[in-house]
Amino acid sequence: MNYSVSNHRTEQCLRCCLKIDGFELSIPRAQNGETGVDLIAQKGDKKYFIEVIGFKKWKSIRAKDFFEAFFRAVSRIKDGAKNIIIALPERFGDGLNQRASQYGVAWERLGTAFPELEIWLVHCDQPYSYTQTKWNKWLTHID
Repeated sequence: MNYSVSNHRTEQCLRCCLKIDGFELSIPRAQNGETGVDLIAQKGDKKYFIEVIGFKKWKSIRAKDFFEAFFRAVSRIKDGAKNIIIALPERFGDGLNQRASQYGVAWERLGTAFPELEIWLVHCDQPYSYTQTKWNKWLTHID
């Protein structure tokens, strides 16, 4: 069974949810490969800088996408971001505890170093929804 969800699909679903939740949203980028944040969502005085990735079939590509999204997300701090998000299909949630445990103290220290960093899981089937989590929520134990 192919569980792939494209970056574009993930972003579309998240945009739909955020719009319903009353967020003002940045205009989608014209094409893949453009530099800059994938999505800026603002509600009141809170502005979220969101990097979006899909769920690829191959584990090695998923890992590469995840770590690239991490570095893109934290790079938004230089732009004044106080809320930085990695948004990904909820299927990623099945392996985030394992990923966090694999990195242990390093994962925890990243969460401490970047308290503004969150992971949002996007449900890309009807009805669309998303779950906001803090980075260190995924760390269940440290070896």
